[in-house]
Amino acid sequence: MSYKNSTKKLRIALVIPSLQAGGMERVMSELAKDFSLIKGTDIHLILYGITRELFFTIPDNIVVHKPTFEFNNKWRFLNTLKTLLFLRKTIKNLNPDSLLSFGEYWNNFFLLSLLGLKYKTYVSDRSQPDKSLGRLHDYLRHWLYPKSTGLILQTEKAKNIFLSQTNHTNIAVIGNPIREIVQPERGPIKEKNVIMVGRLIKSKNQDRLIRIFADVAPSDWKLTIVGYDHLKQNNMERLKELASELNIADRVIFMGKQNKIDNILNRSSIFAFTSSSEGFPNVIGEAMSAGLPVIAYDCNAGPSDMIDDGKNGFLIPLFNDELFRKKLAILMADEALRNEMGNSGKESIRAFSKDIISAEFYNFITSEVCK
Repeated sequence: MSYKNSTKKLRIALVIPSLQAGGMERVMSELAKDFSLIKGTDIHLILYGITRELFFTIPDNIVVHKPTFEFNNKWRFLNTLKTLLFLRKTIKNLNPDSLLSFGEYWNNFFLLSLLGLKYKTYVSDRSQPDKSLGRLHDYLRHWLYPKSTGLILQTEKAKNIFLSQTNHTNIAVIGNPIREIVQPERGPIKEKNVIMVGRLIKSKNQDRLIRIFADVAPSDWKLTIVGYDHLKQNNMERLKELASELNIADRVIFMGKQNKIDNILNRSSIFAFTSSSEGFPNVIGEAMSAGLPVIAYDCNAGPSDMIDDGKNGFLIPLFNDELFRKKLAILMADEALRNEMGNSGKESIRAFSKDIISAEFYNFITSEVCK
């Protein structure tokens, strides 16, 4: 897919709380990079969250805007109001042709900040499609989302759910852009390693994976968990203690936050994913791009859009750990099957290539100004 051409120079503002190490943030950083290469396009990135972290590298030709004040929770209401005014003033000063916002609760905040102003606003809802954000935020989403120019969802299931909740007439289904994982010319040297990538939060269920691994993994296999403590849940120590209790502490590797995981994926043999709540998990796509068979819970949305059960991986009914153990054991015991599924996944995930998805995003958010 190619990018639509505009007869004028376009200014696009990408709006997100932060670019911390997460899936939503990775997608925004990839879109920013691709958009910045389009001739005649001026890209601005607005970070307005509590931390405004910049974990991902952003090209020099992208202008980054952040509040000059620190967000102090002691004065939460005042700082929230200051943030809303910062967002509104920054956007008015930029006067962009199109705005793209990522987030769940944050999309409501973004749209609230622009009430009464006429801009082309596009919001991408990255959350579990049937997830309640609480009574207040559910109401705000029902009220505010239809005021946006366009709504971007990640799966057809999400679209069907939102159509039952809102009367928005301009909805696009666009998956995440999946980075191509470059492999060594001579091919990667595979280790007997199961890998999971995800922040250490309860909904990722790394504890369940550790227990599954302890039950079925031969002694020459290892489990690598890439991710960091998030949402003040402090799960790293708890998970390490669990591995010790199960007598596999020497075979479970906690790598914490990692900016580059390509080499880790290339060296691994299986990607296991026990998350129970997703929008569209990038890490599954990246694992498939690296030629790994994937075994994952078939949670509400996301995994089933990428995994063809039995062909490029296994979809496991949510929390059916007995079946998860059985399928993981099958993959561990059969190198030929791992290679067959890995090659199939590498081919099928090309439908979500970065170039294709970035063009779909760009064409949708500029459709009104490129006419």
